[in-house]
Formats: sequence, C-alpha cells, structure tokens
Amino acid sequence: MGETIQLKAADDVTISAYLAVPDGVSKGGVVVIQEIFGVNNHIREVCDEYARDGFTALAPAIFDRIQPGVELGYEGADMEKGIELARGKLQIPKAMLDVQAAIDHLGASGPVAMVGYCFGGLVCWLSAAQLSGLSCVSGYYGGGIAGMLDLNPKVPTMLHFGDKDAHIPLSDVDLIKNAHSDVSVYVYDADHGFNCDHRSSFNEAASRIAKERTLELFETNLR
Repeated sequence: MGETIQLKAADDVTISAYLAVPDGVSKGGVVVIQEIFGVNNHIREVCDEYARDGFTALAPAIFDRIQPGVELGYEGADMEKGIELARGKLQIPKAMLDVQAAIDHLGASGPVAMVGYCFGGLVCWLSAAQLSGLSCVSGYYGGGIAGMLDLNPKVPTMLHFGDKDAHIPLSDVDLIKNAHSDVSVYVYDADHGFNCDHRSSFNEAASRIAKERTLELFETNLR
C-alpha cells in the first residue's frame, strides 16, 4: 500500500519517509512518529492501517540524520541501539525540523494530525506546542512529558498511558493531568508499548480503545 519518499527539512537535510495513501478521497493527513526502533515493519503497518481508515499517513525516518535506514527489533542489542540513538546521538531540535517537513508535506493537501508512540509520544507533545500546521495530536506512552509541563499545546491533544508501565509512573501521569486540564489523558490496564502487536506487551483491548479515541479526535478536528 505504501512507498518510500524523500523529505527535505528547512536546513536542506533530506530524509526518507514512508507514505501510505488511502483509496478514494483522503480524510486528512496523519504524521506517524516512530518509537526508538526506527521506521520498521510495525510503523509501516501503522501507516497502512491509517490509510485503510481513510487518512494519508506519513512516517518520517527521523534517525536518518544520524544513521539512515534504521529498523530495529524490541529486545537485547536492538533495544540498546535504539536507546543510544534516541537519547545519545539524536539532536531533538534538528529532528523537529524533519517532523515539520512531514507536516508541511501533508499540509499541502489538507489538514494534518499526528500520532506517535514511546519516543514518538514525546515528539507529539513537543510538536503540539512548538510546530505549525497541526490540527491535533495523539501521543502514546511518551516518556519525559512530565518534565516538560511548561510547554502548552496549541492544538487539541490526547495522551495514552498504561498503568503497568515501569518507564512512566502514574505519579508522572498525575502531574500531566494537574498541569494541563485541557489535555485528554487516558490510562489503560496495560504496559508500555501496548499498541504494538510485535511486542510481548501488546494489549489488544487497550490498543483498540485508544485507536477508537484517536480516530474520533482526528475525524473531529480534520474536518
């Protein structure tokens, strides 16, 4: 269903991105932000699924700036590699240029939403506050948001967390709720990574409910 395209950021750096286009008229664009594992099979499947839902989905490969073609698994050395790339080598301000390029690419054809997972959930939070051209965002289990509560989303924002997530304590989720009453925060009986059916922590019920809420957010704000 999808294809790989090239995006050029404002600083003239070019990265790849996976684009999935729906049959018929698109309901709008959805920028899909990867986990620390790159634009791998799962992220491409997420894009394809949003395309089947009627949206044009685009996943920028934001690790391309430091290492092109990163596609990792979820355990062992791959996990360590992903952490090294996301926390050690990636420069967030430059990565946000690539995210803005993805928004602009989709924005040329209509309104744009964003969804992101893990590291991508944090990018959703940053994007809602700092970038232009978005209509709404839905961030899944984004670590670090509780340390960035001074940021104020400029668009409708939804966040999803699991109550069994050892990486994001519920005390952090409460901080977010208390600081931003206008943000829709949902907590599920689930672990970190509950949306990914390639991971042992996949939770079908939580994934389905979070997706239903996300689709409602998108369809309301992309009209």
